[in-house]
Amino acid sequence: MSDAERRGSQRVTISDPRVMRALAHPARLAIMEHLSSTGESVTATSCAEVAGLSPSATSYHLRALAKAGMVEEAPSRGDGRERLWRAAIPSFSIEAGQDASDDTRAAEIALIDTYLQRDFERIRAYAQTAHLAPPEWYDVGQLGSFVCTMTPDEAIKLNQSIMELVEPYRRRSRTDPPADARTVVIHYAATPQDLTD
Repeated sequence: MSDAERRGSQRVTISDPRVMRALAHPARLAIMEHLSSTGESVTATSCAEVAGLSPSATSYHLRALAKAGMVEEAPSRGDGRERLWRAAIPSFSIEAGQDASDDTRAAEIALIDTYLQRDFERIRAYAQTAHLAPPEWYDVGQLGSFVCTMTPDEAIKLNQSIMELVEPYRRRSRTDPPADARTVVIHYAATPQDLTD
C-alpha cells in the first residue's frame, strides 16, 4: 500500500476545539474538501480558485490548517522552489462528545454552522441554475426530507448503508470515471429529533 493509499484509508475523529475552530472558515473547508477528495498536492496559487481567494490569502489559510494538523507540506515536484500542500488527514469526522466542555461544544457548533451554510449555498446555487443544465443532468438533483421512525441500531445501520452506497463514487477513490461523469455533491444528514422530551 502506498503512502497516499495508507493516508486515504484513515478516518480520524476530531474532538479538539482548536482544530474545529481552524476548520470553521468557508475557505478552509473548501481547501480541505479539495485536498481530501482529490488526494492532490497543490500550491497556494493552484488552490486559490478553490478557496475563492488570492494566492497570498490562500497561503495564510493553508498555514493555519497546517498548524492545526489538517494539511502538511508535500514533496516538491521539481526544483523545490514551489511549496506544495496535501491533506494530512484525508478523511475525518467531527465529534465533541457528550461530556465536552462548553468551549469544545461552541467550537463544534461554529464548525457545523460554517459547513451547513456552505452546503445550503450549493443547494441554492443548483436550484437557481438547474434550468441551464444539459438535459441529461436536469433531473439528477434531488432535495427531500424523510421523516422516519427508527431505533438507534436501525439509524446506525441506515447511516452505514448510505456510506457504503456512496463510497465507490467518491472522487478520491474513483480512478477512471466515465467521460460523462461530473462532480456531484451529496449532502446527507440524519438528525434524531425530540430527544429531550
